[in-house]
Amino acid sequence: MSVVPEERDRSAGTPDGRALSPAVVVLSGVVGGISATVGTLLAVAGLTGHAAGAWVSPEALSPGLVGAAMAGVAPALFTVGRARVWEEVRCLVLPLAIVLVGLFTVTLLNAGTLQAVRGGPLFLALFSLGWVATLGVLALAAVGCLAAQYRRRPAGAGTEARRPAVPLPAWSKPPLAVLGSGWLGIGAGLLFFPAFWGALLPWTVNRADAQGLGVWALALGVGVLGSLVEDDLARIRPALGAVPAVALALAVVLAVRSSAVDWTSGAGAALATLVAGLLVTGVSGRWLLARAARRAEDGAPGEDG
Repeated sequence: MSVVPEERDRSAGTPDGRALSPAVVVLSGVVGGISATVGTLLAVAGLTGHAAGAWVSPEALSPGLVGAAMAGVAPALFTVGRARVWEEVRCLVLPLAIVLVGLFTVTLLNAGTLQAVRGGPLFLALFSLGWVATLGVLALAAVGCLAAQYRRRPAGAGTEARRPAVPLPAWSKPPLAVLGSGWLGIGAGLLFFPAFWGALLPWTVNRADAQGLGVWALALGVGVLGSLVEDDLARIRPALGAVPAVALALAVVLAVRSSAVDWTSGAGAALATLVAGLLVTGVSGRWLLARAARRAEDGAPGEDG
């Protein structure tokens, strides 16, 4: 009898790992709804040349990119509840926690640039206050959900190493390591040294913009490198749904606002390469996973039970 990878994984001894906490599922759904709404608002505003972020920005591009990332990741967050164990979603949820806690911290550190403090338009002033309150609640909830999740005992006692259902191809690991390290390094630089790294970006940013973008870049790097740790396409299925959507959303904003970007600079070329790398990673990962499922259904050698 042939089985698809997900079923074969179940029959091969999983659920290896912790049962998924209902709190994580609820958090992901709530954040998904908020991200889809707020992210779309910020992205559309950025596309039309309006800087509608919670803090004052010198360019519409930065809040537009933050919104694009939020909108792009939202659909994947709604799929978290389909997972059977925590390990199948941690490549998505851990970066999500980084974004929530990181953006809340960045907002507090740059409170002086908030629209409400600077006396921006009434809508943006109220939006900035709601941004702070909502992020604060979600960041606290993310920490609590992760604490509750890791209090759960792993199933199966973990006495033997788990065999991946669909291992990452060997050829994919070096590019993934480079891509993940690139996003991680840029994110850390923007977050912790915004004055220096922000000046290297190919468009104008202030401190809050640099750190906000840094949080997202850091989270993307953690997610990509996390896939190397998992080494199993079947276990990173939700993250594979997020990566190409985020890349496409970022690409649309960058393409429409291309006049604001210095594409002739090294930073512009690096940005284009990193975004393209995300897109290729997500598309190729989903294709490899679908191909493995087809082979299993067709009774390919080694896939029959």
